[in-house]
Amino acid sequence: MPEKRPQEEQLLKQPVQDDEMGEFEDAWEDEFEQEEVQDQEMEVEEEEEDNEMVYLPGQELEDGQVLVVDNSAYDMLHCMNCEWPCLSFDIFRDHLGTRSSYPMTNYMVAGSQADAADKNKLYIMKMSSMYKTKHDDDDDDEDSDDDNLDDDPILEFKEVAHKGGVNRVRVMPNQQMHITASMSENGQVYIYDLTQHVQAFDTPGLIPSRNTPVHTIKQHGKAEGYAIDWSTKQPGYLLTGDVQSKIFLTQKKESGFVTEQAPFQGHKSSVEDLQWSPSQGNVFASCSADKTIKIWDARQKKSSQLTVKAHDSDVNVISWSRNVDYLLASGAEDGQFSVWDLRNWSKDTAQPQTAASFKWHKKPISSIEWHPVETSVLAVAGADDQITLWDLALEHDNEEEKLPTNGTEGVQVPPQLLFIHQGQTNVKEVHWHPQIPGLLVSTSFDGFNIFKTINS
Repeated sequence: MPEKRPQEEQLLKQPVQDDEMGEFEDAWEDEFEQEEVQDQEMEVEEEEEDNEMVYLPGQELEDGQVLVVDNSAYDMLHCMNCEWPCLSFDIFRDHLGTRSSYPMTNYMVAGSQADAADKNKLYIMKMSSMYKTKHDDDDDDEDSDDDNLDDDPILEFKEVAHKGGVNRVRVMPNQQMHITASMSENGQVYIYDLTQHVQAFDTPGLIPSRNTPVHTIKQHGKAEGYAIDWSTKQPGYLLTGDVQSKIFLTQKKESGFVTEQAPFQGHKSSVEDLQWSPSQGNVFASCSADKTIKIWDARQKKSSQLTVKAHDSDVNVISWSRNVDYLLASGAEDGQFSVWDLRNWSKDTAQPQTAASFKWHKKPISSIEWHPVETSVLAVAGADDQITLWDLALEHDNEEEKLPTNGTEGVQVPPQLLFIHQGQTNVKEVHWHPQIPGLLVSTSFDGFNIFKTINS
């Protein structure tokens, strides 16, 4: 199989040197002036194109060089902002089913980080009329179907007041009920039923009957947290973890949500992320600033079943593959991310070998997520303003002609690296859309990006 080359979003535009002085206008050459100007403009454009270079993170920009988006690397790319930065979001599973045609529609919820606690909100959003991005070099004569339009997308939103800044927000995986849990900086976890808020986008006259939480988890006290996950095997099962190393289980009963009083305890530092097993209803994983990942049986709170030292720094995020249930990915504070084969974990092995490990990112990994369909593909985001897409199935073929994996200035590009998306400041989360293959949404200090690359 031919090897895929990595795609990069950014191009370097070199300064164009103009060493010649302009000439005085000749009064007898007016009739040729317009034609000459057009020729000169075409020459300048050709010279600028000749001076465009692929940019790789780590390269130093020279004086006069600027980064510009290479639209040809995207099937679709849209950007948007909210009133306040939203450092966490999740995507609703909607009634539209699996789809790939344009224009696209996306429903999601995000939580704000306002400048005052009483100004915070949950934003429930519908993004529609998201057409395929028109490339700068598209010919006017090409097919002008609706799929190729580059009209402005439409954003509709509703707001729900939220006590305190939103550290993390997650949606229960259900197409009919849009139950959402949010972790507040005040230590409490709020569970909202946003079903009517989402339905109201497509139901004229529908006014949501409730804007307050249906349940509040108070067991964390004043200890804020960032770890939260809904089970896909046991509907209504919710795990939440805090900075004081405690993990609590909440279950949805007929009478409402009930949070157990006794926590899972075992980590020696802050619980950073949680992931339910995609195949076993009572099994979940946790990661911590104590550099470990633990595997738990939800029926036994006193101790975990397995503990491994996963990284040399805080383990910030984990993702359990929905397609290959023995693969777990983790991202660390030092910028490294690893993939683990859980079949090699045992009580006798405190530090097993990784299935794969990469140190491409230069700052902490803030988000990691397996592709919902492709078994070997995952997305990684970091505080170094990068979102990278990886295909772990790709390797160098020494029998074929060696591909140029070295960028200028000696930047080494791993063969598994498919794409580098840039343009956002301090990316906090990236998620694949569960119903639109290849579509990604990301959030950062300066807003959201919704994009689909040509190789995702």
